[in-house]
Amino acid sequence: MDADIFSQPLLSLCAATWTSLLREAENVAQAEPILRPSLEASVLRHGAMGPALADHLSRKLACPELSAQALAELFAEAIADDAGIVDAAVVDLRAVFERDPAAGDLLSPFLWFKGYLSLQTHRMSHWLWRHDRRHVARQIQSRMSERFAVDIHPAARFGRGILIDHGTGLVVGETAVVENQVSILQSVTLGGTGKQSGDRHPKIRHGVLIGAGAKVLGNIEVGEGAKVGAGSIVLDDVEPYTTVVGNPARAVGERLHGMAALTMDHTLHPPDYAI
Repeated sequence: MDADIFSQPLLSLCAATWTSLLREAENVAQAEPILRPSLEASVLRHGAMGPALADHLSRKLACPELSAQALAELFAEAIADDAGIVDAAVVDLRAVFERDPAAGDLLSPFLWFKGYLSLQTHRMSHWLWRHDRRHVARQIQSRMSERFAVDIHPAARFGRGILIDHGTGLVVGETAVVENQVSILQSVTLGGTGKQSGDRHPKIRHGVLIGAGAKVLGNIEVGEGAKVGAGSIVLDDVEPYTTVVGNPARAVGERLHGMAALTMDHTLHPPDYAI
């Protein structure tokens, strides 16, 4: 099912996702009246995904130095300039629903999952960074770190269909690249190995799964469909469709079949222990 996200026309996917969010929000508001004011503010009063996303993020991130109104206007400006921000938010939301059994619906991750919310915040800060508004981008990054315990440099590049599961403790460096349909769990670091400048962070290719607590360090490549085991420290390139585990990480088992990020299978089956 996850692969179907990328086979559907984005316009119809966005419309279907927004319709589902509205329906789910109204159902919850009827069942739990205590939540209606929040649901009205975040979903029900809006006419489309873009305005709802801008408003919801702005209220999540607001603080004395950054008012919700100012943030909402800033995020609306980004969305108006780059429709891809909303497209990515929709595909990310679908990815969470497909891969995370804790989601249950589309509404819950949209409202409350900080992995999802931090990634959408990063998309806003990345837009600011690309438009040479770097101090504002850094302020948004700082606020995201304070609010969600996720620290992603505004220059880092992310594809679509990304699942950041839980998110707590995730750190992503300036020159990191994360391609489409990647799944990343909590306490992962995509970092450097020293204080050198230039291109110094990992490149995570399509369909990679990175387990909880893994550290991927340096300007290295984790190949398409690969799996990085929980707690591993990866210092060298990882071949496509390969499982690596340990400190330092080493390849184990046979070649994987399909995208590890989509199966979300973190286990090592008995044959995998034979190196």
